[in-house]
Formats: sequence, structure tokens, C-alpha cells
Amino acid sequence: IGDEELMSGAIRVRKIFGGGMRQAGYLAAAASYALENNFERLVEDHNKAIELGQILGELPFIKTVEPTETNIIIFELAPQVNEVEFYSSLEGQGIKIIGMGSNKLRMVTHLDYSDDMHAYVKTVLRAMKF
Repeated sequence: IGDEELMSGAIRVRKIFGGGMRQAGYLAAAASYALENNFERLVEDHNKAIELGQILGELPFIKTVEPTETNIIIFELAPQVNEVEFYSSLEGQGIKIIGMGSNKLRMVTHLDYSDDMHAYVKTVLRAMKF
């Protein structure tokens, strides 16, 4: 029980942690397909994620980057950086990221994330100023 703002925040957190997935069979089928047909491609995704994590770690407006062990990069903005402004700046350049709250953000590389896209994201990140 709470006000609309509290409930909205609770729903967001639930979804961040996967609470919105009702039919896990679809997710299992996708994972099975990826392992059977794109296993070698996962290495590329992981390497791209590691590279993005390294770039983020060199930027003065990034406080921390969590160890990148898969295709997911989780990082925290420095306290002086507004999360919404950062998010909007990337979105305005066609780059989508996920906010996790408390100035933490998440980027994910995947099968449809091409080498050209990767080069573009690296260029945009290196050019950002905050």
C-alpha cells in the first residue's frame, strides 16, 4: 500500500529484476536457440561488452564500472552527472540504455548489435562531456 509514485517505483524495480516475465518457456527457448546456433557469436558480444566497459571506466563522469563478465555492462555515473540528462543524451543519438536507479545504468550487447553500431557507440561515448 502506497501512493502512486511509490507503486510506480515498485513496479519498475520488479521489472528490472525480471518480475514481468510470466511465460518463462519463451525465454528458455530463446536461450536454447542461442546456445545451439549462436554460441560462438556470444564470445563477440562479451568482447564488445568488455571493450565498452573499459571505455566507460576511462571517462571522468563515470564513477564505477562493475566487472564485465557477460554481454551486460553495469556502470554508475559520477554524483555530479544527472542520470536523466545522460540517458537522454544517448537516446538522442540513437543509443538505448536502461536506467537501474541511483545513477546506475546498464548497456547490453547482443546478436543484432553490429560492428558498425559498436564503433558508433564507442565514438559517441568518447565524445561525451558532462
